[in-house]
Amino acid sequence: QVRLLESGGGLVQAGGSLRLSCVASVSIFSGNVMGWYRRAPGKQRELVATIRSDGGTIYADSVKGRFTISRDTAKNTVYLQMNSLKFDDTAIYYCTRDNVYWGQGTQVTVSS
Repeated sequence: QVRLLESGGGLVQAGGSLRLSCVASVSIFSGNVMGWYRRAPGKQRELVATIRSDGGTIYADSVKGRFTISRDTAKNTVYLQMNSLKFDDTAIYYCTRDNVYWGQGTQVTVSS
């Protein structure tokens, strides 16, 4: 069974940065798509970014140029570097593998 554990969330002022980490219990290299989603209060879950096993990435328009997804296959870890954070980035951020396995989420709160 695949387990995903997120960390790195917290409270930050607008304009600040955070780096989220997601450690997987199994290899994340072979043919998997790793991703970050978020759910803001009162809203539906939305895609933030994904990264394929070949390194290809996709970003939501709202985070392009501010967020960067990356992975360290040796550590079975996926990262989300978040810069220039905005109040609207406040949400619970979830890590997923292939949209099948999900972590418990980590809270990101941006104060205006």
